[in-house]
Amino acid sequence: MTDSQAVKRGTARPVFLDFARIRFPVGAIASIAHRVSGVVLVAALPFAVFLLGRSLEGEEAFSAVLGSARSIPGRVVLLVVAWACAQHLFSGIRHLLMDVGIGSSLNAGRASAYAVLVAAALVSVGVLVL
Repeated sequence: MTDSQAVKRGTARPVFLDFARIRFPVGAIASIAHRVSGVVLVAALPFAVFLLGRSLEGEEAFSAVLGSARSIPGRVVLLVVAWACAQHLFSGIRHLLMDVGIGSSLNAGRASAYAVLVAAALVSVGVLVL
């Protein structure tokens, strides 16, 4: 089968796909971030339960967990988890509102997607300040 026949049948594959040039709409970025934040939260849950259990063992264990949370790697982990919590919460609220017909127009959807992304970023930066 020639290339022109494949194009007519709809079975042609792209010859070159440049991922750096693909531009997703802001709604797609917010939706993908919602899924990614959900995965991050599920992956972080066992570690959070472990650290909670460890911190309840006594004052020394609590101080050790607090010290590790205040270290540079600990702050990075807290930043990522805070972003994931905020992103997932705000995106979930956005999706629920759109499901009932609030903000489901194109302009309102774009505005709410930008608002979710900015709010999640502000919350995660706020964690660094604390």
